Parts: sequence; C-alpha cells; structure tokens
Amino acid sequence: MIFGPRIELKSPAELVRMHRAGLVTRAALDAARAAVVPGATTAEVDAAAERAIADAGATSNFKGYQGFPAVLCISVNEEIVHGIPGKRVLERGDLVSIDGGAIVEGFHGDSAFTMVVGGDDAGTEADRALSRATEGAMWAGIAAFATGTKVSDIGDAIDDYVTETAPALGLVEEFTGHGIGTAMHMAPEVLNYRAKSNGPKIRPGMCLAIEPMLTAGSPETVTLADDWTVVTADGSRASHWEHSVARHADGVWVLTAEDGGAAGLAPYGIVPVPPAGS
Repeated sequence: MIFGPRIELKSPAELVRMHRAGLVTRAALDAARAAVVPGATTAEVDAAAERAIADAGATSNFKGYQGFPAVLCISVNEEIVHGIPGKRVLERGDLVSIDGGAIVEGFHGDSAFTMVVGGDDAGTEADRALSRATEGAMWAGIAAFATGTKVSDIGDAIDDYVTETAPALGLVEEFTGHGIGTAMHMAPEVLNYRAKSNGPKIRPGMCLAIEPMLTAGSPETVTLADDWTVVTADGSRASHWEHSVARHADGVWVLTAEDGGAAGLAPYGIVPVPPAGS
C-alpha cells in the first residue's frame, strides 16, 4: 500500500500558536499595505513588513526560504507571484500583490492580498474587478473548507466561483495552496480548480493556506530569469489573495484575518469560531 505525506493535525494548544503567527502575519501585511504609495520602492515596502515582524519578536518565514532574499513577495501588474522586492518604484494605478508570513513559537502564518497603488480610484475597473474576483474565489474556498468533507471541495468551490462570476478571467493552475503549521509548505496540496481526485478528508486540527490566483487574460505563466518571479505569458495583469485557515472541533477560524473571517464568511452564513484559548 502507498501512503501519501502525513498531514499535520494541530492540538488546541498548537492552534493557539498558529493564531499568534497569523496575527503577526496580518500586522506585517498591514504595515506593507500602508507603505504602498506612489513613489515608494518595493524594497521600502518590504522593509516596513520586516520591521513589523521584528517588533513582534517573530521571524520571517520567507526570507532565506530556498534562497529567497526578502520577507515579502511583491508582484506588480503582470507578475503573478514570487516577485522580488528591490529598486522598482511603484506608480499610481499599479496593481500589486503582496505575499508574506511569519513564524511564532515554531508555527507559521502565510497570507496575501492585492491592492491598487494610490487607492481603488487610481486603478481601472478591470483591475478592481480582477482583485474582487480573486478575493471572492478565496472566500468561496474558505467556506468550502468550513463546510466540506474533502480537501478537493475547496478547489471545486474556487473553480465554480470563477466559472460562474468571472468566466473571462484566467484561473492559474500551476500554483496551489498548501498545508501549513510547523513548516510553511506542508501536505496536503490544495488545488484551486476542480480535479478528479477527491483528496484527503478534512479533519479537526487541519490548517491550510488557501490562495487562488487569477489573471485578466490567459492563465499560462512564465518564470523569469531570476528563477522566482512568475508572470503572465500574455502580459495581462494578475491578482493573488491568500489566508491561513484552521478547521477545529468547534468550527473554522481564519488565522490571518483580524476578525477571524467573519466578514468574508458572512455571505455564506458561516460564523467563525476562534480556537479554544485564543
């Protein structure tokens, strides 16, 4: 018999530590969001997040990961994911996806969001719609994690959401969500699309990073010469949203959301419940 990778199930005490890591991750991304202004460099945005992580007494889980040089992935316009911060100056109307995480007491948080430089009014309606659709797909996946029985229910829900609400957008399949806990990337793989495999069962103590990526055109991707930055093959713009989420005996809790996911899950009639002791 062939067994897949072991899925780490957290105890109630470990879920509390996951929640702490999630809150530090949220604080780092909030600092990055505040630093995203016209004229700022992506390195300056990265430095703001790094300060927030250090102020919390935590550690970045991105910096040094397989040689990655920064605490954030900052992906601009046609860049989908894994953009390296540096000298690039952000311009009003740029569409920016920011992905980062932190380690607290040996446990990891991981989250991402997309925003328009200069505020929503500085962007095009197409860019706003792209980001809204990606965020909506993420919440559809989180709701499926809250109510479903199999990990594959998440990919089904994301795929259905995009097909029904934004069929003209490209759903990227090369990059997936993942388990998270004592490492940033763990089993199980969390697909963002419908597949034949049912995948493992959802069980209490399971923590997943759910992270769809959409493009305004083709979903085909190209990795640049730096071996990190992934861009759309056709030059269309891209969006990336992600939360780390825990399923536990009493319900679901979005570890990297300040409200535990209450606002995002409300349309689904789901009320998140914090892990005991949080």
